[in-house]
Amino acid sequence: MAERSIATIFGGSGFVGRYITRRLAAQGHLVRVAVRNPAAAGFLKPMGAVGQVVPLFAPLTRPDAVARAVEGANIVINCVGILAEHRPGDFQTIHADAAGALAAAATRAGAARLLHLSAIGADAASDSLYARSKAAGEAAVLAGFAAATILRPSVIFGAEDQFFNRFAAIAAWSPLLPVIHGDTRFQPVFVGDVAAAAMACLARADTAGRTFELAGPDILTFRDLLGWICATIDRHPRLLDIPLGLARLQARIAERLPGKPFTTDQLRLLGHDCVRAQAMPGLADLGIVATPIDLVVPEYLVRFRPGGAKKFVLPV
Repeated sequence: MAERSIATIFGGSGFVGRYITRRLAAQGHLVRVAVRNPAAAGFLKPMGAVGQVVPLFAPLTRPDAVARAVEGANIVINCVGILAEHRPGDFQTIHADAAGALAAAATRAGAARLLHLSAIGADAASDSLYARSKAAGEAAVLAGFAAATILRPSVIFGAEDQFFNRFAAIAAWSPLLPVIHGDTRFQPVFVGDVAAAAMACLARADTAGRTFELAGPDILTFRDLLGWICATIDRHPRLLDIPLGLARLQARIAERLPGKPFTTDQLRLLGHDCVRAQAMPGLADLGIVATPIDLVVPEYLVRFRPGGAKKFVLPV
């Protein structure tokens, strides 16, 4: 009897990781979910048979734990990422240094495939620390595992997202909805399509060593996206354009608050389009039909409508 494939996924309990974990389990892999808090990842266990999905303590910044997590694994996937630094240097540590060390560990362990989740906008010349660290991470991963596949999604939507839910929550109670860099373009991609892309890459040998930019069929400016959200939840706050100088002041204040709801670096990032480069392969090249926002998002934003439902169905 052939040995069952082992897949180790770092950040497997996160927004994107949980969708990939479910698909890995459905395909019969033994799934090691490498996380900082295994107890909090226990909700993943029912995605597979008894003992098939195993959360284990393996923070990406702990080389000894990383080595144990990837030992014997055929597939290694990195979904770890942060949107704001808790301490200066966190972007470089997590997105670049730790990602590169993971890639090298996967090579030493003899893994056949490595998938690394980056982001559209990764650019070594960017004015955003986040974008520069994502580019550094890609370079470090390829240096450690030359056949790694890089996935760069745009803004990701889905029931647990922190984009559509966040602005819908504000629009549900506030008479004003601030607009910063309103002309910046976004091309949101469905989390289920990102997970499908990961599985398609694993199934195809020709994706090794390549980079894919994952984006949906809709390209909207930030202002138009906010207007779409308001119309979807039947709320009508005034969209208020915020001058850049005032936005910088707000970011400096917000990044000192617990949870850092908005940072100066996020403001810089918001000034850049987040759309797929036409020269880059995307979902269609992987045989995936991109999901439009109006097919999924209204279902989970319904709770923000006047008298809206309190429960909603998680899309798969």
